[in-house]
Parts: sequence; C-alpha cells; structure tokens
Amino acid sequence: MTQPIDRLLAIMARLRDPVNGCAWDLAQNFATIAPYTIEEAYEVADAIDRADFADLRGELGDLLLQVVFHARMAQEAGHFDFNDVAAAIADKMEARHPHIFGDVDGLMDEHRWETLKAAERARSGQRGALDGVARSLPALMRAEKLQKRAARTGFDWPDVDGPAAKLAEEMDELRAAPPKDREEEAGDLLFAAVNVVRAYGIAPETALRRANDKFERRFRAMEQLAGGSLDGLSAAEQDRLWNAVKQSDRASKPSEAGEIGRGNAGDDTA
Repeated sequence: MTQPIDRLLAIMARLRDPVNGCAWDLAQNFATIAPYTIEEAYEVADAIDRADFADLRGELGDLLLQVVFHARMAQEAGHFDFNDVAAAIADKMEARHPHIFGDVDGLMDEHRWETLKAAERARSGQRGALDGVARSLPALMRAEKLQKRAARTGFDWPDVDGPAAKLAEEMDELRAAPPKDREEEAGDLLFAAVNVVRAYGIAPETALRRANDKFERRFRAMEQLAGGSLDGLSAAEQDRLWNAVKQSDRASKPSEAGEIGRGNAGDDTA
C-alpha cells in the first residue's frame, strides 16, 4: 500500500512534469514559492493559537507541501531530494540530543542546546555571534534573536533600567529628528523597545501578537456600538466608545493587563 508521503511526492513530481505538468507549478522557483512557505508557517501558528486541531491538520499539510515543493525543485536542479532533507534533519536531531541518542549524561537545557547549535554553525563556517540569524525573519523576531545572540557574549544590559533609559532616549531622538532621519530613529526606537520587553523576560513577538488581537477585538466592538462605522464620529465620541468597550472587555477578561488605543484616547489606566 502506498504511503501518504510517497503519494504526495508523486503528486508533486507529476505537477512538475515538463510535458504533462501544471503550467503554474512549472513556472515557480525557490524565490516565488518562499513567500507561500512563510505564509503557511504563520497559518500553522494561527491554528495552534486558536486550538483548532482540525484546521491544524490541514495547515500542517499545506506546510509539508511547501517542503515537498522546494525539495522537488532542488532535485530537478541536482542539489538534493526529499530523502536528503529528511535524513539531514534526522541527523541533526540525533546530534542535538546526545543524552538520548548518544552516551552523554544529563538533561538538555538552554545552555547545552545553544552550545550544540554554536558547534554546528562553526562546522559550517559561521564564526560570528550573529551568524545564522536569517534576514528574512519578521523584523521584531529578528531584533530579539540578534539581541539574544549578542547577550551571550556579555553585550547586554545588567537590568531593565538600562534599556528603559535607552528607550526614553530614542523617543527624544525621534521627536527631534529632521524628516530625513526619522525612519532610522524610528527603527532605533523599536529596537530599543524590544530590548526593554526582553529584559522583562517576555517574547516581543508573542506580546505584540496578543496586543494586535486585543486592539482588533476592541476596535471591532467599537464599530458594532457605533452601528457599523466610526466615520463621522468626533474624537470625544470615539473615546467614549473606546472606554466603554475597554471596560466591558476587561470585565470579561479580568486577567488582561495593559492598554492599547488611540494616542489621544484619554485613558488613564489599563
């Protein structure tokens, strides 16, 4: 009986057949497929966040298809095939778990994990502390990874006061910057904000994702109270709706702290 993975590989081979394949699939290359790969990974994360396991099964399949697609194109170019991909990750996982698959005692912790990964990077010629941090990562996530890598060398603030002061400094610099320098100063401000959040032991990407969800939930509730749209409402009327939604939302989610809203919404507390 044909295994599902073999069937999927055969389907991709048929789609990429130069004579009888699909014109769209044949027109693709690594660069054109990469955005879909990223999108599918986020859709997997979204299904997990919603605890929708029926959807998760489908999204994992979509993500697996991306791996199969890239592997097929690599095979056609003579680089490697799907079996090579599977073998490489199997080898890596065994190497990264010597306490399970080898003769090393002890438990896996963050220090041992990072030491093993650093050794892998060194073997591949990556020597710098920041080598291997992908440029294609979302900017917020990449900022955190760059800061964490630098911190392992000792280049980090000893407590939260340092990054907090730096954040205030960057806010002043953005405020005073001429138009031509504002983008750079805005980037410095966001980078400093990541440092502050990281100093509190919070994952910036997760925190911002939840903040986005909270803002969307509350804004949609405002629109409902306003009859479908906020167009034409004064700032004071919008503030009144925002505060009403905020109070209702906090009552239904008493553990939720923090506040997000319009810059002049007039809120005093979260």
